[in-house]
Amino acid sequence: MEDLDAVMRIEPTIYPFPWSLGNFKDSLNTGYSCWVFEQDGRMAGYVVMMLVLDEAHLLNISVARYAQGQGYGDMLLSFLMDKAREHGALNMFLEVRVSNKIAINLYEKKGFNEMAIRPRYYPAENGREDAMLMGAAL
Repeated sequence: MEDLDAVMRIEPTIYPFPWSLGNFKDSLNTGYSCWVFEQDGRMAGYVVMMLVLDEAHLLNISVARYAQGQGYGDMLLSFLMDKAREHGALNMFLEVRVSNKIAINLYEKKGFNEMAIRPRYYPAENGREDAMLMGAAL
């Protein structure tokens, strides 16, 4: 909870439709696994993951604009996959905007595969955008 102010300074600068403060508070209050990543005393990223039985669902993985392109997304995803394994998860799932080619490339590099398309899943400037559901065995 003490990191939410810093998270909320980053979130609207990297997403056209950012999570709200309420989304993050609900995630914490529900008991989702949430971590922040600091670099040189400054928040560089954060993640939110839901663990249910033997499955992990990546809900939010974000790197501050100033820290992008330095491999932190890869590092954060590896961290989450390790944490999910530690908690007994056998698979990890996520949704990603079909237009987010950089993220899709990262997920594929880490062993995620397309499982389905969720039509009109995300808000977009001109209506809604499809999401790609991706999964990986852990």
